[in-house]
Amino acid sequence: MTDPEMIRIVVVDDHDLLRQGVVTCLSAFDDLDVVGDTNRGEAGVLLVEQHEPDVVLMDLIMPGLSGVDAIRQIREGWPSVKVMVLTSFVDGSLVQAAIDAGAASYVLKSVDAENLAESIRMTAKGGGALAPEATRQLASLNSSARLAQDLTKREREIADLIARGLSNSDIAHELSLSIFTVKNHVSQVLTKLQVRSRTEAASVLLGAGSTADRV
Repeated sequence: MTDPEMIRIVVVDDHDLLRQGVVTCLSAFDDLDVVGDTNRGEAGVLLVEQHEPDVVLMDLIMPGLSGVDAIRQIREGWPSVKVMVLTSFVDGSLVQAAIDAGAASYVLKSVDAENLAESIRMTAKGGGALAPEATRQLASLNSSARLAQDLTKREREIADLIARGLSNSDIAHELSLSIFTVKNHVSQVLTKLQVRSRTEAASVLLGAGSTADRV
């Protein structure tokens, strides 16, 4: 982020009224700046190329380039740009496809303004936000939940904070550890859970009811 106090956002959604409502809603927050919006996935990728925002809010079901394919192109071309899915759909395979493509967060359009803003902030910092409905869908698809039992005590603490959406730097501060140590533990957690991203790990842990004192 060029300004540590400002999060720059691109909104991609083919429902014009809803997209305009999201833009208006986010304008009420002093730390959120919508630098572009569009109703097409292809145009969304071009806006990312033009503005290199911190966060993209991406719908999934759109004409032309799908949200999943747009996420994949954005993550491949601009790895530092975080993508948050904002959708009405919670089909398990669609949730999985979005996460596999590189989405950091998955939020439903029924979210209220404050929670949407907080999810954007969390995503921009490197964390993740996952709607409970999406978590349940992923957990039903993912047999890795049982693997949470194999985590060490320290890994359980790390896993709990991952499930809460904290970034590596936040976890380091919370547990008074170095960022290098946290990265190593996060890597071990992902390996043991047999998942590829912290967002997918969060879905497994939340679906299993994982916390630091219950795993």
